[in-house]
Amino acid sequence: MNKREQTHLMIGAGAMKELLQFISAHNNYSDVFVLSDIRTAHYWMKPVTEIFASLRPKEIIIENGESLKTIDTCNIIWSKLMENNATRNSLLINLGGGVVTDLGGFVAAAYKRGIDFVNIPTTLLGMVDAAWGGKTGINFDGVKNQIGTFADPVATVVDVNFLTTISDKEKLSGYAEMIKHALIDSDEHWQMICTADPLQLTIEQVLASLHVKQRIVAADPRETGVRMALNFGHTFGHAIEGYMAAHTSGNILHGEAIAWGMVAEAYLSVQCEGLPQRVANDLTELVLMHYDQSVLSNIDGKALIEFMQHDKKNHDSSIRFSLLQKVGKPVTGATCAPELIHETVDMLLDLAANKQTI
Repeated sequence: MNKREQTHLMIGAGAMKELLQFISAHNNYSDVFVLSDIRTAHYWMKPVTEIFASLRPKEIIIENGESLKTIDTCNIIWSKLMENNATRNSLLINLGGGVVTDLGGFVAAAYKRGIDFVNIPTTLLGMVDAAWGGKTGINFDGVKNQIGTFADPVATVVDVNFLTTISDKEKLSGYAEMIKHALIDSDEHWQMICTADPLQLTIEQVLASLHVKQRIVAADPRETGVRMALNFGHTFGHAIEGYMAAHTSGNILHGEAIAWGMVAEAYLSVQCEGLPQRVANDLTELVLMHYDQSVLSNIDGKALIEFMQHDKKNHDSSIRFSLLQKVGKPVTGATCAPELIHETVDMLLDLAANKQTI
């Protein structure tokens, strides 16, 4: 596996040609594979493989969706790599959203104890969050990201032209992570995100969000301290996502779940960390403006808490949260009284039933 100090970030319309030059310069790659899901491949596999035609890339296409982020899918990809005689000097290009980059990164990190990989995120969520930072992994036993490792891509491409083929729902999923980045960053960033149009985002807005994650990951690559701030909204959010996958036929995207998770954890932040009520209100208004609260209407509160008890951030019997004291001042590893957690679940369910307004 090639040694490098950091992931090369390539931005904008010329990023794909820049990536080709970068890969070609590493002439020890024995072969190149492009992994994508079936939906993304429909739009982007041919244009991408044409750019990389001189490398004679081999295609690996999997089904799409969070439910495919499992060890069974890893086995399929590993088998394809072995069938095509992939070596330790092979390169895997992950072309797709967060599922593909998480899954593909894990596959690459484990295959022959590690091969190089590149992330080309084609969703907003992938660009601002999933494709950057070195976290790879899969879901296990119905729980989000329980199996994985830290492994950095050799390069990541960010080109908003890929967003032309994703739905408004997927754009809003990525926008939720941008809201999170703004809240843990600064008042200025928070005000910018509140006035942004999530369906017509600029490259400058996307990069502002990505740079928050870049800065935090650089300071704490293994998530032993400040990087845990990126988990704001994720204890509740991952529980919502896991519950929906296990108990309903409803389709909730990661960012949608995180949006409601942030509403819940802002409520906890007011009670536990002194977050100004105005910030929690503004966040709740923003989420209600863009996301459908009825997706929460069939959630069982007790089961939701059980999912939170399995969250990987916990290291004892307490449920751990990343909360906010104020905009730009996150608090990591926070705990709250069980009765307050139950109260927060009730608040969410009341919102879903339109019984509570802010």
